[in-house]
This record gives sequence, C-alpha cells and structure tokens, in this order.
Amino acid sequence: MNHQPPYRQRGDETYKEFEATQLYCPRCRQAVPVRSRLLLVLPHGDQYEYLCAYCGESVGTKIDASAKPQSLIL
Repeated sequence: MNHQPPYRQRGDETYKEFEATQLYCPRCRQAVPVRSRLLLVLPHGDQYEYLCAYCGESVGTKIDASAKPQSLIL
C-alpha cells in the first residue's frame, strides 16, 4: 500500500526554477528586494546577477539552464 500524498507523484517536479525576490545585502545589513540583470550568456545557460534594490550591491548570482541556446553568426 502506497501512502505517498497525491501531490508528490513520481516524476512530478513541482519546482523547476526559483526566482529570488529578497536576499541579504551585506552593505544594508538586512534582507532587501533584489533586481536581476543578465550578466553572461554561457553555453550551458544564462548567468544572472542579483543586485540590492537600495544600494546596487551585488548579492548573488544564478545560472538559468533552461535558456535556449543562442547561435552566434559572425
């Protein structure tokens, strides 16, 4: 008999990607709202940087591996 809750079915991934709304800023010394900006376009995904909404301090990064690969034409 399987006592697994119905919302946790096998192979079901509830969370595939997280987006930060607040992170700790060492300059402001508190959790603050953040803005994200594209930092790098990498072969395995796009790298984003999280910036403090108040002082602009970099408070973290994230790689979005779900981004579609870009082709570069020279």
